[in-house]
Parts: sequence; structure tokens; C-alpha cells
Amino acid sequence: MEEFLLTNNVEFNTDIQESSIWVTLLSTFAPILLMIVFFIFLMNQMQGGGSKVMSFGKSRAKRLTVDQPKVTFKDVAGADEAVEELEEIKEFLENPKRFQSLGARIPKGVLLFGPPGTGKTLLARAVAGEAGVPFFSISGSDFVEMFVGVGASRVRDLFEQAKQNQPCIIFIDEIDAVGRHRGAGLGGGHDEREQTLNQLLVEMDGFEANESIIIMAATNRPDILDPALLRPGRFDRQIIVDRPDREGRKAILAVHSKGKPLSPTVELDVLAAQTPGFTGADLANLVNEAALLAARRRKRIIEMDELDEAVLRVIAGPEKKSRLLSEEEKLITAYHETGHALVAHYLPNADPVHKISIISRGQALGYTITLPTEDKFMVKKKEILDKLSHMLAGRVAEEIRFDDITTGASNDLQRATETARRMITQYGMSENLGPLTFGHDPAQPFVGRDYGMGQEYSDETAEKIDAEIRRVVDEAYETANRILTEHRQELDKLSLLLIEQETIDREEFEAILAGQDPVEVFKARDEARARKSAESKRLQRQRRSREPEEVEPDGRERVATGGATPMAAHQEDQIQVP
Repeated sequence: MEEFLLTNNVEFNTDIQESSIWVTLLSTFAPILLMIVFFIFLMNQMQGGGSKVMSFGKSRAKRLTVDQPKVTFKDVAGADEAVEELEEIKEFLENPKRFQSLGARIPKGVLLFGPPGTGKTLLARAVAGEAGVPFFSISGSDFVEMFVGVGASRVRDLFEQAKQNQPCIIFIDEIDAVGRHRGAGLGGGHDEREQTLNQLLVEMDGFEANESIIIMAATNRPDILDPALLRPGRFDRQIIVDRPDREGRKAILAVHSKGKPLSPTVELDVLAAQTPGFTGADLANLVNEAALLAARRRKRIIEMDELDEAVLRVIAGPEKKSRLLSEEEKLITAYHETGHALVAHYLPNADPVHKISIISRGQALGYTITLPTEDKFMVKKKEILDKLSHMLAGRVAEEIRFDDITTGASNDLQRATETARRMITQYGMSENLGPLTFGHDPAQPFVGRDYGMGQEYSDETAEKIDAEIRRVVDEAYETANRILTEHRQELDKLSLLLIEQETIDREEFEAILAGQDPVEVFKARDEARARKSAESKRLQRQRRSREPEEVEPDGRERVATGGATPMAAHQEDQIQVP
């Protein structure tokens, strides 16, 4: 182009446009700025906000002050002994000088331990509410982060805050997340969690005699805590918060029923008897499920039907109405559950039968409920052996009636095998091996500490253990087989009635075995249900007359409806879906 212009005598000049200095700077530093912004964003996400970008070492404890709604000992039920122990802590926080003037040393730490859902956190909040002091709450897992030293720094910051607000309570929930036995992991003794635990031990030792700070912690695994954490001077007082007994369950049900419109026909004592082994959280869920069911059925009050159905929902899940069994499957399930019931009835040390059903719930195609007549805290060998026969009775009934077996008894067989193994290896109930235990607890958490250790007994002893387990299970199987063979007519009769009725309660079951006419038994049951339904409608009308009518969005008045599935369930003895 230039040569062409020169050939034709065209004058021209060239002006090179230089780029702006700002454009140059932007193109140079933009990638760096983007990387910095992205890094800050990541730090915000990890630390929970822009104000915490560099606050790795700050405690994440939530502080509850005296101005917030208080939980008191009146809100706690079914844990009278634990409340009594904690009253002393409350008195110290209210008036520490009275104790200090006498030279008394209040426990620095209180460890609450027990099964999940028994109210350990609630008890800690109740102590703070009763004493009217600040309450710092943090989870054990909140101490540990991906960066080394963060956990120890957070421990120091937490105790610094507590000293500035004393008297106060520090509550560490699930302390086993940070207080696990040192050296138990495969990572060695220098991981972040162990550094955090070391700092926690140092801070607990650093309390002065006049510091009014109480450390409370909760765990459901006290066996895995480091011994240094449990020694006197740290967690001096250890309080068990166990599952409530019958009276405790009744008291807990009364607490959770406050403010809810219960029918006069509701008997909390009966409900407490139907829920052995339930924790406070289970009972709270039970009452809430009953309230939801009553609302779904458009009722104004909560009746026993809803509470009974709620027990089943908490234990086994909602009814599977969409699961349609074939006639053959119904027959197999009926014989399976009737086998469980008959063996439990005729064994002297088994729990009484409470309900038999072939209605599917959760993974169960049917279930047989047995409830103890009273709370038990130890079990006899005879009771365990009868329980084994009870577990195996469903499989035996299938084999007797159909000369075949199904996968429905898989859960029964698994539980029976585990129970027999515990009898031999943990309870020392073997006639041939004697009062000895073998091996570690299957729930042993110290994999790292025990890594590489062989079994504590010889191969010959292992063979004897297996032989003893087989002998115990075989004898229980033969016991169930003998009972069902002797009562074959009752097995056939009850199985066919169960297919017809789908559910048989304890009263009907015992009446039929006593020789009463099944037609009359079920007629009396239907009449009792009719009277109960009429009384329910009367109570609903009374409640409705005292309250303004609720109106549906389309203007129609809301009508109370609803049936019920009665009584309660026990998760054992369920025929499983393969």
C-alpha cells in the first residue's frame, strides 16, 4: 500500500496511537485482583462471613444471656436424680461466697452422659436458667478446623470470654468430638484434635480458686474420653442421664402435653407403659406426631387413637398403604407373625404379646409387639434363651406350614445370632467355656490403638465359641419348633383370623387362646370401638361449640373426620422386605 501511494505522488503520514496507562495497568493487575477477590470469597465461606475472614482463632460459642427465654428445672422431667445433683451447682453460681467462706471447692467440671435424646443439653440450659448467669454453648466439633492451631486458639478465646463474664457456664456439647482418647487414631499423636484437647486440659487446670466458672459437657460415649479429662480437678462430677422409667415417661409426657388439647379419655399412665425404652426426645416427637395427626384428621382435640398411632410412627414409621401384598405373601406374613406370638405366649420368661399385625410399616411387612410388664435393668439367662426362641419362631412357623423358608426372617436371624454371640463372648453364659469373656467389645472405638493386635484367644477357642453359638441357636430353634408343633391348630386358626382382621390386640389374642368364640370376641371389640367413636364425636362437638368455627378457603365449614390405628408397636419381631 505504501509503495502504491508513493508511486502516485500521494502525500501521507502515519500516527501510531499509544494505549492509555490505565488500560495497561488494568490488563496487568486484573488477574491478580481477581485471584485476591476469589481467595477472600473462599475465606468468607469457610469462616461464615466477611467480618471473620481473619478470625480463625475466635471462639464460635453462642452466648445465652439472662434476658433471653429461660429454661428451668420445671421444664425437666424424668431425671430427678440428675436435677438433684445439679441443684448444688446452681446454688454455687447464685452465692459462691457461701461455699468459699467455708473453704469448699465446687466441682470445676460436670460431665453429663447417657443415651442420645435423654435431655443432657436441656439440663445444662436449666442450670444456667435457674442460676441466672451467662451460658456459653459450643459443640465439640466447632473447635477443630483445617488449619493447625485454630482449635487451641478457640479454646483460649472461649475461656477468656468466660473469665470476663463470670460467674458463668461453659457448655461443650458432644465433647467426644474433641476429647477422644489420645493416640487412638491412625494419624498418631500430633493431629489438630489432640492439640485442642491438650489446650482444653491446660485451661481447666488454669482456673483460680475464686473463679466462678463451671464447665459442663455432654456425651453419649463416655468410654472413649481421655482419662486425663475425667480425673479429679477437671470433670469431677459425672452424672448419668439415663432413659426414664415408667413414672419418668409419664412426667415427660405431661410436660410435652402442656398447652395441647388432650381428650379426657387420654391416659398418660397407659401410654407410658406402652413406651419402654423411649427417651425424652422420643416422647416429645410422639406427642408432636399425635398433634399433627389430629390436625390432619380435622379434630379439635388429641385423642388416644392419635397417640397410639404416633407410637407406631415413631418406632416403625408410617403405614405403607401403597404396599399391596399378594394373597400368598399375606398368608406367609400371617403365619410368621402368629409364630412369634404363640411362642412368646407359651414361654414362661418371654414378654407378654401386646399386638399382632400384618399391616406394612417402614421396611416391615408385619410386626408382633411384646411389652414387658415392668422396666428391667438386668436380664436373666432364661429370659435371653426364651427371647432367642421368640426371635426364631417366625422362621419356624414358615417352615412348618409351607415346608419352605423366605427372606422375611433375615432381621430375626441377625438379631438372634448377635444375641447368642454376646451370651458367649460378653456375658459368660456358656456351659462349656465357663464364666469368661472373649475379645473386645464390637463397638470398640480405638482402632488406632488396637491396630495390629491379634485376637486374644487361640484358633481352637474361636472354634469352640462358634460351636457354642451354633448350639445355643439350634436349641432355641428346637424349642420354638416344639411349641408350634404342639399348638399347630392354634397356629392355623390365628393365622387365618389375622388375615381376616389384619390386626389382633392382646385382649383378643388371649381370649381366643382361652377358647372363646372368635366371632363373639371381635363383635365385642367392634361394639367397644363404636362406643369409643361416639364418645369421640361428642367430645369433638363440645370442643367445637366452645370455639369459633374454622372456615376452608372455599367458604365451607371444616368438618372433623378421621379413624385411627390403635395401640403401640415394638420394633422387634418384624418380617422384613427382602
